[in-house]
Amino acid sequence: MELPEYLKQETEENIMQRMLKRISDDIDKTEGSYIWDALAPVAYEIAQMKKDMNEYLKRGFASTSFGRYLDLRCEEHGLKRGEAKKAVCKEKFTGKTGTLIPAGTIISTTIDEIADTQSVEFKTLSNAVISNEGRAFVDIEAVDPGSIGNVPAGAVNLMVTPINGIVSITNESAASGGKEIETDESLLRRYFNKVQLPSTSGNQADYYNWTMEVEGVGNAQIVPLWNGAGTVKVILLDDSMQPANPNIVNKVQEYLKPNDETKVGKAPIGASVTVVPAESIDINITAKVVLDGSRTLSEVQKDFETVLTNHLKNIAFSDDTKVRYSLLGTLLLDTNGITDYSNLLINNETGNIILNNGQVAVKGTVTLNE
Repeated sequence: MELPEYLKQETEENIMQRMLKRISDDIDKTEGSYIWDALAPVAYEIAQMKKDMNEYLKRGFASTSFGRYLDLRCEEHGLKRGEAKKAVCKEKFTGKTGTLIPAGTIISTTIDEIADTQSVEFKTLSNAVISNEGRAFVDIEAVDPGSIGNVPAGAVNLMVTPINGIVSITNESAASGGKEIETDESLLRRYFNKVQLPSTSGNQADYYNWTMEVEGVGNAQIVPLWNGAGTVKVILLDDSMQPANPNIVNKVQEYLKPNDETKVGKAPIGASVTVVPAESIDINITAKVVLDGSRTLSEVQKDFETVLTNHLKNIAFSDDTKVRYSLLGTLLLDTNGITDYSNLLINNETGNIILNNGQVAVKGTVTLNE
């Protein structure tokens, strides 16, 4: 935030001169005098306070606020930051009949040195006993919150806390539900949507705001009158800016307009609401790159894929309806370790990818060659 004009003038020198002017001219005010030496530290501290005022101003406006201060601003409008969640799934233990698996038993995934991934720890949520069939199923939860716990089926296969009688463990289905605490950017976007889009009785802004109240929704497009009078289509992204899964779609459908006509949702009486996930458009990239020798090809490709994923998240359901060829080239060239590139293709083309209403670009395959 740029300093207001009245603060720009509040330098240590200006403050010092104003204070000296208030001292009688028949007193020695030259540098090094008693009066000068007494006022100089005060002028410095006052100037520092004036500089700090800019930080106070930042916290007072939503667009420049952050962290807890942004939380307080949003809470004035009934918005709360989305909490971090721990991934959960069900774990299968096999072993000797009657073996007890205590609640809180720590298990984990294995370290993958090739993919450079660390192990992820889980804990059992209740006691379990190996049955006569030689197995037991128990709910487990990631020790730490975040998407790091969303591991695939079969990944949780290591006993961190050994138990005599247990032969093997595995999660037969993927762990899911883990997510990071909502970012300032996401919370600020919801704040602006709330305060800038006026809500009336079931207008387009209402549907958007209602939809964003459902946990797991990252963004939405509202299409009024899509199939005639009284119809509304709600197109969903999850909080990672990917097409929403069926669970989120169903939660939004139930919240807005339950399929069961005996239940009441947010939508006005008589409205016909259809909730669907966004259509994903894979962005497949190939290019020949020139490396500077500081990093391997696999390292620069991994970094570029991360940058690409973040860029596609930023433009998801935004006013920018194109995946721009020139911009992806810039992102590639800005990747640490790459000095030049050629033969860049996006979906086998050398042009922009146009996104239609309800479509979201997602990272597909990335192939970089030297």
